Amino acid sequence: MSRLLAICFLFIVAPLFAADDDWPMWRGPRGDGTVTEKGFPTRWTATENVRWKSPLPGRGHSSPIIWGDRVFITSAIEEGDAKEPKDRLLICLDRKEGKVLWERVVLKSPLESLHKLNSRASSTPATDGERVYVTFLDNPKVVVAAFDFQGKELWKKSPGEFQSTHGFCSPPMLYKDLVIVNCDQDAFKKSKPAYIVALDRKTGEEKWRIDRTHRIRSYCPPLIVEAAGKMQMVLTGAETVASYDPDTGKQIWEITGPTEQFVASMIYTKGLFHLTAGFPTYHVMGIKPDGTGNVTDSHVAWHIKNGGTKAGAGYVPSPVPQGDNIFLVHDEGHATCRDAATGKLHWNERLGKHHSASPIAADGRIYLVDDDGNTFVVKAQEKYELLEKNPIGESSYASPAFSKGEIFIRGSKHLYCIGSGAK
Repeated sequence: MSRLLAICFLFIVAPLFAADDDWPMWRGPRGDGTVTEKGFPTRWTATENVRWKSPLPGRGHSSPIIWGDRVFITSAIEEGDAKEPKDRLLICLDRKEGKVLWERVVLKSPLESLHKLNSRASSTPATDGERVYVTFLDNPKVVVAAFDFQGKELWKKSPGEFQSTHGFCSPPMLYKDLVIVNCDQDAFKKSKPAYIVALDRKTGEEKWRIDRTHRIRSYCPPLIVEAAGKMQMVLTGAETVASYDPDTGKQIWEITGPTEQFVASMIYTKGLFHLTAGFPTYHVMGIKPDGTGNVTDSHVAWHIKNGGTKAGAGYVPSPVPQGDNIFLVHDEGHATCRDAATGKLHWNERLGKHHSASPIAADGRIYLVDDDGNTFVVKAQEKYELLEKNPIGESSYASPAFSKGEIFIRGSKHLYCIGSGAK
């Protein structure tokens, strides 16, 4: 690929030319939890190396996103009469001091039922530098909304209904002029389909829709990358692994299974797509990207079946690539390093009691946050080496954001900005 083509490719994929030091959506500028910047701290406590911490109203598990001097995060108010409609919020903070600049009610809705590890504000927002996009459930309708940086609502749409006993979580993903939302759901009648939908970023007008025929809930944001010479949008869910053309929604290839339900995002590294899943069985898999049609028997490069704790496969936490390896953490705290090309296990070590957050790869290190709010920092290498275990003093279920040498961690009560040398 020539230098000119490479630059054009970056412009196509990135949300409106996001700088590498911004964190514009779920899992960062590349959607895979990787950071090319350096200078991030390795040690902190609830007070040491904390630039600021800002109290957050309500409750949520969504990650913060960062663009320039703004930080955006969502939350849900749950206090009061459970039968009364409650606010779902988009909050904008000043990056330098953590001061709340504005707060907007996206919608009011009764509290939907959910899994004990979910929240009513679990979908990470996304931004293209002009607008901020959010998704919530106004039970039973999915709501996608866009706001400008001053907090003005630009449009609000409902692409359809959503049903799941475990609640809602579907972060908006940005590609070219599209906002893409995965709405896999428990919908066993054709009148209530499971679907993936693409909306116009400026107007909210629907551009394409995918009918997900298996109609089983999943919570997997798609990954959009160039692979095998074409743009591919890949995700697990609905008893399949599937690749689609992100411009049209047309399916490119699929793999049957390997299990029923999925939460984690996929990654792409060393010429393979990688997944970790799921329920009721755990798997780690490497997939060749150049197939068409059903490639279950032809394009699985390697597969660790029924991996669970011993194999380090995760259900909720997504994998992260670094160098020749991929790093994963099982929900019950076993972290692993595997060779990306072969799946060979380099190490498997126990970290926290339970992990919901997805790991981040930055500066030759892997950062893994457990549900108790401890961040384990390990070297991104084939020999296990724990560098630090850093507490913030409150629980955390959200994946962190990394930008300009600072780490943003959402706790149960506060949003923390961590930076070296902070008092």
